[in-house]
Amino acid sequence: MLAFAGLWTYTLDPSPVMVGVVVLTLGTVWGLAISVFFNQLVRPLQTLANVVSALREDDYSFRARGALRNDALGDLALEINALAATLQQQRSAALDALTLVERVLSSMQSPVLAFDEAGTLKLLNAAARSAFAITERNPIGRTALELNLESLLDIPDQGLYPPADPSGNINFVQGAVRWSVRRAVFRLHGLPNTLFVLSDVGAVLREEERTAWQRLIRVLSHEINNSLTPIQSIAGSLRHRMMRSDAAAVDPADLLRGLGVIEDRSASLNRFLQAYQRLTRLPAPTLQRADLAQLIVQVVHLETRLKPHVEPGPAVHLLCDPDQIQQALINLLQNAADAALSQDSAARPDASPAVQITWTVHQEQLSIFIEDNGPGITNPGNLFVPFYTTKAKGTGIGLVLAQQIATAHHGSVTLHSARSGTGCVAQLNLPL
Repeated sequence: MLAFAGLWTYTLDPSPVMVGVVVLTLGTVWGLAISVFFNQLVRPLQTLANVVSALREDDYSFRARGALRNDALGDLALEINALAATLQQQRSAALDALTLVERVLSSMQSPVLAFDEAGTLKLLNAAARSAFAITERNPIGRTALELNLESLLDIPDQGLYPPADPSGNINFVQGAVRWSVRRAVFRLHGLPNTLFVLSDVGAVLREEERTAWQRLIRVLSHEINNSLTPIQSIAGSLRHRMMRSDAAAVDPADLLRGLGVIEDRSASLNRFLQAYQRLTRLPAPTLQRADLAQLIVQVVHLETRLKPHVEPGPAVHLLCDPDQIQQALINLLQNAADAALSQDSAARPDASPAVQITWTVHQEQLSIFIEDNGPGITNPGNLFVPFYTTKAKGTGIGLVLAQQIATAHHGSVTLHSARSGTGCVAQLNLPL
């Protein structure tokens, strides 16, 4: 209004004084307009720019003050404030998670390391420092070569470290730990890195070895005591009779019967020891191509107590040690025949002894099935315990020997109940 009044006065009185008044009035109005523009537009934008700059520098404490809804700049400021709060919460959660991960890594007994594509160390925990004798204060950034860990980078997932040389020998210091290696790829700052988590295989193997020794000692004690106890008892009884004053009246039949028991138990103990010696001296397999059908026919002809039924499978030429595979099949077939001919099976009037053999091939694996209609599995926990047997004249090494032969061929032996509900199926799995 003042500007318009000045202009109107100027048109009535265009004197120099009035010109100055008009100019001054217009300048004041322009300054007020600029001030209003700066306060309502430039300053809020400057504030938002400062907040965004702080966010870029990972400082989430800055906020735009005085923002109001239903205003373009106010809405923008409120959204940026909400973004800053969200980023602040996420950063706090990430820091908490990172602290937790650091504590977990530091408390883990398993060594954990991470290397980038160039083989540079990016992460390790205290267990890794101790396991690999890394004494540097800050080894992060050193290469695997400098840390003498270059061979670790070549170990595949679930491999073993130190690795074996081409001849199969493991070269590491006596008393050193053998590690099982798990590896996974993750990205850090967009670049791929490899995480290595190592676990002590020796500890697991030592525990398994201890358990195996306990089982073996238990079975050995049981078998030896079964033979020595009657021998000791009968020998003591005979000695007592011979030392009596009427020793001449000792019945020769009783004497022969006692000596017969001693002989029988001594022979049983000798068979047991021979079986143990056989089990511990299994040679490495000599591999050659063999016709599976021919091997099975030869094995079937050795079982004379019943006639196993052979259900032919696909033609297979197996790379194996034919003698060992035949021995494994003989043991499994003999167990099946024993089960089918057992008294428990004979007690069932509707069951005639029967054993069937067949085989299948699936995904480069051969599976041989030997099924009987016997009483089934009675004690699954002791199936592969050496020298455990429920047979009167059994040695308890048949299944164990078959399992050892299969393992030497990178296969396995499993037993499970037959689908018919009675009987058992022995399954020999071998790779092709």
